[in-house]
Amino acid sequence: MPEFDLRSDSASTSKAKIILIAAVIFALVFGWVAVRRQLGGMIAELTPVNDPNATAAADLARSMAPSDPITLWLAANVQHNIFSPESTNAAIKMYEDTVRLSPNDFRWWIELGRAYEQAEMNEKAEASLRKAISLAPAYTFPRWQFGNFLLRQGRTDEAFAELKVATENNQTYREQVFSLAWEYFGKDPVKLEQVIADKPDVYASLALFYGARGQAADSLRMWNKLDDAAKAEHPQFISVIAQGLYEKRHFPEALEFAKQLGMDTDALPDTVTNGGFERGVGDEKDTRFGWKIFRNDPKFDASSDTSVKHGGGRSLKLSFRTFKKSELYNVWQTVVVEPGRAYKLSFWVRTENLKSGGGPQIQIVNGNDDKIITNSAVFAAGTNDWQQFTLDFTAPDNCNGVTIRTVRAYCGDDCPITGTLWYDDFELKKIN
Repeated sequence: MPEFDLRSDSASTSKAKIILIAAVIFALVFGWVAVRRQLGGMIAELTPVNDPNATAAADLARSMAPSDPITLWLAANVQHNIFSPESTNAAIKMYEDTVRLSPNDFRWWIELGRAYEQAEMNEKAEASLRKAISLAPAYTFPRWQFGNFLLRQGRTDEAFAELKVATENNQTYREQVFSLAWEYFGKDPVKLEQVIADKPDVYASLALFYGARGQAADSLRMWNKLDDAAKAEHPQFISVIAQGLYEKRHFPEALEFAKQLGMDTDALPDTVTNGGFERGVGDEKDTRFGWKIFRNDPKFDASSDTSVKHGGGRSLKLSFRTFKKSELYNVWQTVVVEPGRAYKLSFWVRTENLKSGGGPQIQIVNGNDDKIITNSAVFAAGTNDWQQFTLDFTAPDNCNGVTIRTVRAYCGDDCPITGTLWYDDFELKKIN
């Protein structure tokens, strides 16, 4: 029978145990180091620079992950925000260490460039910012930073050449460049448009920018640089622009935008839209230059009527059931007009059992300042067949839109209207 060396077998087993224990210890140490590094980086990422405990957090993060560039970045930012020569120099040293640890991250080069500029080391600042652009040539943020740096250096042409690139693909920075150039060039649209990228998306954004600032003609001009396909890609823009210009009372341009939006496609300047009510009257939210009816009082109603009409196949019927409000602005329409131009408005009215101490009438108001231009006679009480009313008026010099609305003669705060009236065949003509 063969003999076994028990001592040799025991020694091999002990050696294996030692190796296993060493491996476990190494894994634990390696894991702890990795965990410390991750925790240090996480602390640096989650700590705002303006946090009261940012300095302590930066020190802790660096102690846990001294070779992680983001922990150095936090410490440098803390120093950078103290705004003293000593802290700026300390921040620069830390930013320099950061880019040595991670030389291919454009973000650190931007931070270093900003610190150099604060220390008036402009040549180094420019070199750092150019390095950031070279590392991320397609990114907008480095261009934005470099363009602003050049602008602060008084190098306007170079600055806006960089900022022009920033307008190409990023909506957020695009709007910032628009605002910066708008103010820098004294709100000159010609100069602004010289520093924007030549792209349909940029034109659409600039149309929106102009519209928000009440630059109605510029907004429409820029929008019309787009072809139909490009316009169709920005339905939300045209809706916002149309509503914004309408609310700012730029009525001619608002009408053009509304028509391109597919709203009020039959509306024309100097014309009452759907004057004979042949297309009925829909929701007031679906029109800006058609008839608007507010059915916000149970004692008032308005609807199309096919049984009573003066011409065509329909009229508009207004019913009053002891309506007592002193103001009656429930039926109205905005019409684009020419400032200083003379007009004649004609329309037909029929009444049935109409009773009130303050009867209804048509009023024409300057849409640009809400001042009354003229009123029709009060509609006859009782029951009356169709009667034509005419109103001659001249649009004031500041007026590019008038509101044609139904009002009532004032007769106190508790003065009811009862009965029914019908409107038909509104027509607006220029007077030569």
